[in-house]
Amino acid sequence: MSKNGNMSDDNTVKTSMVTCTAPVNIAVIKYWGKRNEELILPINSSLSVTLHQDQLKTTTTVATSRSFEEDRIWLNGKEEDINHPRLQSCLREIRRLARKRRNITNSDFDVAGLSYKVHICSINNFPTAAGLASSAAGFACLVYTLAHVFGVEGELSAIARQGSGSACRSMYGGFVQWILGEQEDGKDSLAQQVEPESHWPELRILVLVVSADRKPIGSTSGMQTSVKTSLLLKVHGKPQHCYTSIPQSKCLITHALQHRAECVVPKRMEDMIEAVCKKDFSTFAELSMKDSNQFHATCLDTYPPIFYLSSVSHQIINVVHRYNKHYGETRVAYTFDAGPNAVIFTLEQHVPEFVQVIKHFFPSESNGAKFIKGIQVNDTILSEELKQDIGLEPMSNQISYIISTKVGPGPRVVEDCSQHLLGSDGMPKKTH
Repeated sequence: MSKNGNMSDDNTVKTSMVTCTAPVNIAVIKYWGKRNEELILPINSSLSVTLHQDQLKTTTTVATSRSFEEDRIWLNGKEEDINHPRLQSCLREIRRLARKRRNITNSDFDVAGLSYKVHICSINNFPTAAGLASSAAGFACLVYTLAHVFGVEGELSAIARQGSGSACRSMYGGFVQWILGEQEDGKDSLAQQVEPESHWPELRILVLVVSADRKPIGSTSGMQTSVKTSLLLKVHGKPQHCYTSIPQSKCLITHALQHRAECVVPKRMEDMIEAVCKKDFSTFAELSMKDSNQFHATCLDTYPPIFYLSSVSHQIINVVHRYNKHYGETRVAYTFDAGPNAVIFTLEQHVPEFVQVIKHFFPSESNGAKFIKGIQVNDTILSEELKQDIGLEPMSNQISYIISTKVGPGPRVVEDCSQHLLGSDGMPKKTH
């Protein structure tokens, strides 16, 4: 464990410090809508792909010291309010489990600074709040790091879920499902790995960064409005099969049950898990695109409507379908979270050509090395027939860059103490 005991200037007060990283995950069966806002319990199960931390990650350092006067947090260089309810939920639960562990083992069990205040510093190496699951990586990293600082072991996804719902899926690598659960207290609403990151090595992911701006409507407020107003999330009357365990007193969906949750997602989850296990790209791709489309249809059916996709997003969708039609098979798939950035899934052998397609139909002044970040992509030449079959007018300078990545592992401890984001005084290093 990367704990670093640093001495303060008076040589009497020790600062205990741990740094960890956690990944971004991209849902292919979407989570949209909560049945319990306080506990962040979803109205449907979901499934995601964990992206590799070599390209996309959150790094978090947590320090504890007797000298700290209050809990504090810095995100991407700016101090934020530590009293945010979701932050407090995670801190409170980790400290509760640490006290419980100390009491079960023995009173002398040394949990680093159990009564001490914490300083937290966290940075992302990708745009925050732009549809790239920054809150998922952030809260997963926070919970994982706090758990190492306070000696908490075991199942952590339920704690991460209380910070940000999709954060529970970032607690594991590979392919991960977030199980809906039935219990009112949410203890069975957990993340579970379906397959590890090594399962499908040929799968590649391209993140097309359309905009690095903050979303006009955050996902939390967006899904609250969808749950209240979208008929695509409701059916009047009671379906034959329903989750009767959902407590109506805690449920935002009053007098209506969820069409998507009841009638669509359960079968899609079964089919998607089977596709992942069999490495059936065609089924995986089709389900990913259909679920993305239904998610954004729900956003449009919300009143007032929510527009997460842009004209560039729509053009990317057109390019993907025309590319697949040209070959008479599904070689490429898209999914969009709550933002305009496209996440493209394809197999390794198709990456060079599809990247060239994007370069051709979305020409950029930075179309050189800076345009593609992450795993190297070799150049190739497009056939005139393929260009003609896609047949769309190019949109210049609309894609900022492409992140080329693959399926990756879950959270990790950083062993190199020089990578701590906090100095020995518990304050953010000036370089960060």
